[in-house]
Parts: sequence; structure tokens; C-alpha cells
Amino acid sequence: MSGADATDGERPGTAFRGRLAEEIREGDAGLIALVVLGIYGLFTVFAILGPSEGVGGVVAALQGVTFWAALYAMLVLALNLHWGYTGLFNIGVAGFMAVGVYTFAALTAPTGGSPPGLGLPLWVGVVGGMAMAAVAGAVVSLPALRLRADYLAIVTVAFSEIVRLSFLSTTMQEFTLFATLDFEIGGVEILPDLALGTGAGRGINMPINPTIPVKALFYTNPGNPASGGRTVFGEAVLSAFATIGVRETVVVSLAYTFVLIGFVALFYWLLRRIGNSPFGRVLKAIREDELVANSLGKDTRRFKVTVFMVGCALMGLGGILWETQRGFTDPTSTTFRPIQTFYIFIALIIGGAGSNTGSVIGGALFAALLFQGPLYVSRIFSKFIATGDAPGTFGGAVAPIASLNLSPFLAYTLQNISTLRFVLVGVVLIVLMHRRPTGLLGHRKEVASSIDLSKRGDRTGSNPPRTAADGGGRDD
Repeated sequence: MSGADATDGERPGTAFRGRLAEEIREGDAGLIALVVLGIYGLFTVFAILGPSEGVGGVVAALQGVTFWAALYAMLVLALNLHWGYTGLFNIGVAGFMAVGVYTFAALTAPTGGSPPGLGLPLWVGVVGGMAMAAVAGAVVSLPALRLRADYLAIVTVAFSEIVRLSFLSTTMQEFTLFATLDFEIGGVEILPDLALGTGAGRGINMPINPTIPVKALFYTNPGNPASGGRTVFGEAVLSAFATIGVRETVVVSLAYTFVLIGFVALFYWLLRRIGNSPFGRVLKAIREDELVANSLGKDTRRFKVTVFMVGCALMGLGGILWETQRGFTDPTSTTFRPIQTFYIFIALIIGGAGSNTGSVIGGALFAALLFQGPLYVSRIFSKFIATGDAPGTFGGAVAPIASLNLSPFLAYTLQNISTLRFVLVGVVLIVLMHRRPTGLLGHRKEVASSIDLSKRGDRTGSNPPRTAADGGGRDD
């Protein structure tokens, strides 16, 4: 049997497994897996050396770093659609996340709550949050996309702060929608009064949130596990993990983390499809030279508005999965501050703009090495080194170094490690800009055609006819 016949007779399942194995071995999936395994090895060591020892400490550490890596990977992928694919300098990511989260909260919060909501199902809140974030993206993009580079960045960051401060305003703490509009048909009110609110500085509760379906696997009353019992599945799984020292809350959080990993895969697949489509090739043309793309008959303004809406919808979904899992949110949360957009951009820069694989790797490396890593290192030093009381000022910590006394400086560093992470992020950014300005995987070679011509199979046998100058085949 010839090679071609063997290939034609190959079962679909076998072919799929072969392609999957090749992708893991030689493709981007293998690269992501290698980075993740390296991060897991490092945090396993952190957990063993840290205060929480044993299997339970290792599982908790790996769950925590995976949780943050998945969240950042989702948002970096969404930003990559704007900046990496199209060259749109959007630094208002936190604002679009806030729009998605507060729309979700308004739709799903109970009608009798304080502030009240509409009491709608979870899926309605998720879809509504994404839709409203997309609408907000359209509203911002229509006037702003006439601007370029720094000017677009100023508009988007201004929008982000307008959103945050509006949600913080007491004017929007509780309000009635459509109160001044009275439209009736046949005595039936078309636009009923709707009591809503943001809660202002008090925030808003969300008893229905994305963790509820996950908790329903383990508890008979997922909204309040303490008031109910465990399901059969929950009893078996939680008891099994308890025997090896893993806490119940860690197991439930681990299950939700798997959901986030699924969304990362979904985001990755969607952006890969977009990037390989004719629509995606126009986006890349706009990124490289919008004037040329326009001269070829492409309505670049329509393409930019569309991609801006899609990216903002993904940012809204990422915000919902991030912030609402706590069951509560308020405008003072760091999730909605400009610094969060800065973090997401740093992760994109680390991985490399324009690369979906780089976005996932950048999000994972940022979450592990710059966000969570310093905290674990601080705990390990505090466990093994007695540094004493930390000085109250930086000057008081640095002055003893002249007399070769490093304890005050070390104590000050460990006590203020959360703040000093900003210094570490700044150093990493400077080094990247100097050594690797395109990021780890930025500006990789891309196939311009919809089909990779270098991977075409031999459809005419071992001796295909040579191509003549006029495009026809030659037999000699």
C-alpha cells in the first residue's frame, strides 16, 4: 500500500491524535506547556520552603499561580487583539472590565437588594456584560479612532477613569431607569421603571456569580455552602483531597481555576481564527500601514470599530470572571484602577505583541514571577531569617548598610515587598526595552496566505510536473 493510500485510509481519530502530538511536540502548545511546567517546578519549591508545607501547601500554591496566570492570559489576549493585531493603543482596559462587571451585577443582583438589580439568570448577566462592554467600545472608538497612537491612548485612559469615578459617585448609588419616560400601548407600560444602582463606595453584592455552577458540583446549596450539605460528587472529591491535607476551599478554587483555563483556551482559539481569517489579515495590514490598506479598498474605519468592539467584549468577560467570583465588587477595587491596565500591558510586552502564544506566556510569567513570586520569596526569607523590626523609612533602612549591617534593609524589603514589586516590574520593563523590545515571541514570521503553502501534500505522486513560465505544467 502506498503512503498516499495509507494516509487516506487513516482513521480520523488517529489523524487528530497525530496532529495533536505534533502540535505539542513542535508547535506553540509545547512551548506553553514547557513554560507552565517550569513555573510549577519553581512554585513547588516555594511551597516546600515556605510556611505552608506538605502536599496541601503545594496544591494551594499551584492553584493560586494558575488562577492568576489564567486571568492575566485572558486579558492579555483581548488586548493583543487591539494592540498586537491592529495597532490600537488602548490603555483603558480596566474601564471596559468595569463596564462588563457592573452590567453583570445590575442584571443579576436581587431586586430587593441594596442596591437593587434585575435578578436575572447568570448567563443573561454574562452576555449582557459582554454586550455592554462592546457598546462602550463602539461609543469610544467612533470618535477616538480618528486619533492615532498617544492621542487614542489618552482618550481610552480618560474613559476608564470616567467610568470608575461615575460608579463611585453617590448619584449612581441607587437610581430609577426610565423614570421620566412614560410610553404606553393599550394601557400597557412599554418602558417600566427599573430600580438599579452601583452602590457607590459601598459596592454591590452578587449572590449569583460564575463560581455558583462550580460550587453546585460540591454543595447542595452553592449560594451558601455552610447552610447545606455536600453532593455525592462533592463528598467523594473533598474527602479524597482532605486525606492528603488539601483544604476544602482550595479544592473548590481549583475547580474554578479549571474553568478559567477553559476560557483561556477559548480566547486563544478565537484569536487564532480571527488572525488566520481574511478579516485578521486586514487588521494586520492596518497595523503595518493603514494608508496602504485604505488604498486597496478596505474600509479601515469599519474594521477598527469592529475589532475594538470584539476586544472590549472579551475584556468585559475577563472582568466578569475575575472580579465577580468574589460575590462582591466596588469601584475602589484595584481591578478597575489604571495600574491594572499597566500590568496587562507589561504582560503583553513580555510575551510579545502580535503573538497569541506570547500573550499566554507573558500573562503566565507576569503572574508567576512578578505578581506572586515576590510574595513567596518574602515568606521564605521571613521563615528562615530573623530580621527584627523594620525601619519606618527607606532612609532608615539604607543608612546601616554603610556599617555593613544589612538586617534593617532586608527587614524593610520583606515588610514592603508588595510595594517594591513596582520597582521589580520597572526594572524588567527597562531590561526588555533594551534587550528584547519586541518581547519573547514578538514579530514572529507569519504565513500571509490562508493556507500554508510550505505544508501542502504531494497530490500528484513522487514526480510532480514542473511549472512552466506561463503557469502550465511541463512534462520534460
